[in-house]
Amino acid sequence: MTDTNHPARESMEYDVVIVGAGPSGLSAAIRLKQIDPDLSVVVLEKGSEVGAHILSGAVLDPIGLNRLIPDWKERGAPVRTAVTDDNFYVLGEGGQVRVPNWPMPRLMNNHGNYIVSMGSVCRWLAEQAEELGVEIFPGMAASQVVWDGDRVKGVVAGEMGLQSDGTPGPNYEPGMELHGKYVFIGEGVRGSLAKEIINRLNLSEGHEPQKYGLGMKEIWEVDPSKFQKGRVVHTMGWPLGRNAGGGSFIYHYEDNLVMLGFVVHLNYENPYLYPYMEFQRFKHHPMVAELLEGGKRISYGARAISEGGYQSLPELSFAGGVLLGCSAGMVNVPRIKGNHNAMISGIEAAEAAAAAIAAGREGDRLSDYDTAVRTGAIGQDLRKVRNVKPAWSRYGLWPSLILGGMDMWGAGLTGRNILGGWKHGKTDAEATGKAAKFKPIDYPKPDGKLSFDRLTNVAFSFTNHGESQPCHLKLKDPTIPIRVNLPEYALNRPWFTGE
Repeated sequence: MTDTNHPARESMEYDVVIVGAGPSGLSAAIRLKQIDPDLSVVVLEKGSEVGAHILSGAVLDPIGLNRLIPDWKERGAPVRTAVTDDNFYVLGEGGQVRVPNWPMPRLMNNHGNYIVSMGSVCRWLAEQAEELGVEIFPGMAASQVVWDGDRVKGVVAGEMGLQSDGTPGPNYEPGMELHGKYVFIGEGVRGSLAKEIINRLNLSEGHEPQKYGLGMKEIWEVDPSKFQKGRVVHTMGWPLGRNAGGGSFIYHYEDNLVMLGFVVHLNYENPYLYPYMEFQRFKHHPMVAELLEGGKRISYGARAISEGGYQSLPELSFAGGVLLGCSAGMVNVPRIKGNHNAMISGIEAAEAAAAAIAAGREGDRLSDYDTAVRTGAIGQDLRKVRNVKPAWSRYGLWPSLILGGMDMWGAGLTGRNILGGWKHGKTDAEATGKAAKFKPIDYPKPDGKLSFDRLTNVAFSFTNHGESQPCHLKLKDPTIPIRVNLPEYALNRPWFTGE
């Protein structure tokens, strides 16, 4: 059914409509055309070009790429920087302790993995897809789900010219309905279409609540004398300490570029904790500051991370389509990796849809996809680490390192979690305490050399929004921020008290 509040839209019919030109959506498109070149496949990408909304900088496990395009090296994939040096540190305010590699669970080993720009990888995947006949439409955000009862029939794409209140402006264009025998949702974490589908069809019922983190990243050009191509560093501890779970990564990519990232788990109790400023403070640790001094920050970005893992996966298929990658929550938290699982999810979805279409089916549930994800490589990857996040939430850093490490070792050797299957319990929002019970955190003022204020850094994210365009974040009750959040959770913030 179409939206009666807008003019009638034209429609186009495809075999498969894919929302999102990330690693999951592009892998699905490529695999569909590999199986049957006659299938009509379209990929919608909200960014101005493929890769524009991919937060570059990751260590890629090539398991998904090997399965999708075995000769990727010969085809010139931008996957060149092999991991040569893998280090893990626990930080204190003035120093660090290196954790030896030998006691680390085998799955944490980055041998055979690559430091990549995922933006570049996705642009290359788009080229492979287009060579196979996939239609890719950048700059075409999917704004609405097209429903036929409780079946997802398609999406609305290319709707433009809405004003800030959501009403059509003078240059309004209603967009077009793209209908598919199956619709793949690969928007990433907390995509608006995925949330609508999950909520309407109760896909999370019977599963643990999804957990989230906030990942912030800067790319630095460092002094060549400090650059070590292929070096990977992960840290935990300071500055978060007991305040929150999380940690950092430092990847030496190529051309003296270092990808520096910081992740904060969003189930912290103290409402005064400011993830962005924790990241900025982290860069003043002696080990990090020594690397960055004399260098230049050239890029900044941030994104949400789905951290619930295996027990938080919702139902993955529904009448007319499936959820891919981070839209479902397939990140392996201790490995800080999700791209490999995203690619495999696209492959599995493509194989299930191609088989269904070949059998004359359309618009039903691809239950084979659910089975393939939960029992195949993705499920095996996520089950091994399923207790790490709950242990961290319950007991903090050091106990979770011991318990999580033992559980991962056991799962890697026997295929079973010795801790069983722990639950997350409450949501991240329920974990947040009231401001009256906590003291404000005194964050140092950014120095403009290693650390930067948020407004300055956002300018290095190269995002561009029209002044009058609608905000894509919609509050169910717009009175809550002023009526509840400020007085209860921001009691002594300077910008609230007027100091």
